[in-house]
Amino acid sequence: MKASIIERIGSVGALIAAAACPACFPMLAIVGSALGLGVLQPFEGPVFLLFRILVLVSLAGNVVSFARHRRFLPLIVGVASPLLIFFTLYVQFNQLILYSGLIGLAAASVLNFVANRQCTRCATKSTLTCPHCAFAKEELMPTDACQFFYECTNCGAVLKPKTCDCCVFCSYGSVKCPPKQTEEIAA
Repeated sequence: MKASIIERIGSVGALIAAAACPACFPMLAIVGSALGLGVLQPFEGPVFLLFRILVLVSLAGNVVSFARHRRFLPLIVGVASPLLIFFTLYVQFNQLILYSGLIGLAAASVLNFVANRQCTRCATKSTLTCPHCAFAKEELMPTDACQFFYECTNCGAVLKPKTCDCCVFCSYGSVKCPPKQTEEIAA
C-alpha cells in the first residue's frame, strides 16, 4: 500500500472518528450528527480508541511519505500534530491545542498530497556514463534515496559521486536523482 494512502486513511479516519465522539470533541458534534455519526454515540469508547489508533497510523504514513518526497514541512506538521493531540489527551487537556492538532493532521495530508503529486513528475530512469571507459547504460533510479556507488558493467569500475553531488546519478547520469528533481520542482 502506498504511503500517501496510509497517511490519508489515518488523517481522514481520525477526523471522522473525532466527529463521532461528541463528548470528546463537542465542536465536531454538529459535523458528526450531520454525517449520521450520532448512531455511534453508544460506542464512543471504542470509537475514541479507534481515533487514537488512526492518529498513530497518520503519523506513520507521514514519516513514510517523507522518505518518498523529502519535504520537511509536511513531516514537521505531520509529526507535531499527533504530538499535540496526545499531549492534550494524556498530559494537559486544552481544547484549542487539541483542535489545532486535528487541523494539523488535515494540513499535513494536503501538504503530502501536493508533494507526492510533484514527485510523480520525476523521471525514474537515467543513462549513466562511465568516466573511465565511456560506456553508457540506462538504469532505474531509486525514488526515495540516493545511490552512492555504481559498478560499471563494462569495465567494472566502481563509480562514486563527485564531491559536490549527492549520488552517482547526479554526477554521471543524464538525469539527476528523484530527490534532486523534487527539490528543483519545489524551488
